[in-house]
Amino acid sequence: MAELSISVTRHVNAPVDTVWQVLTDLDNAADTLSGVTSIERLAGEGYAVGTKWRETRKMMGKEASEDMWVAEVDAPTRTVVKANSHGMNYTSGFTLKPDAAGTILEMYFSGESESTSRISKIFTAVFGRLGARVTRKFMAKDLEDIAAKAESLAGK
Repeated sequence: MAELSISVTRHVNAPVDTVWQVLTDLDNAADTLSGVTSIERLAGEGYAVGTKWRETRKMMGKEASEDMWVAEVDAPTRTVVKANSHGMNYTSGFTLKPDAAGTILEMYFSGESESTSRISKIFTAVFGRLGARVTRKFMAKDLEDIAAKAESLAGK
């Protein structure tokens, strides 16, 4: 069971295919996502299961890099990205659903500790709420950036 689980949804005034194009364009992610300072492709081409990259973000005034990989793809409606860092397993997923005015874009994020120790669980419970607020803010900004780029490409 996830120790931290967050979901954010946004409407995008662009078709699903356009939103998918922006979402999966790893090579231009640093230009699209204002929180990302660089992307270094580590394995794979395009966007497919097994594609791996190092993403560097500026968060709370500091840069942090994470190695991420594509775990699942059901183009153009769903993808799952995984990462492991500092004893945590992270899962980020995106679903795209068409509606009459464009696309409903949902991002979900979960984190689960590799440790089963009681101290680790207490630490997660105490600091989890603060982390969830910060994470939700960054997720909402990512979706805002993706929407802006997709809407620009769609001429909206």
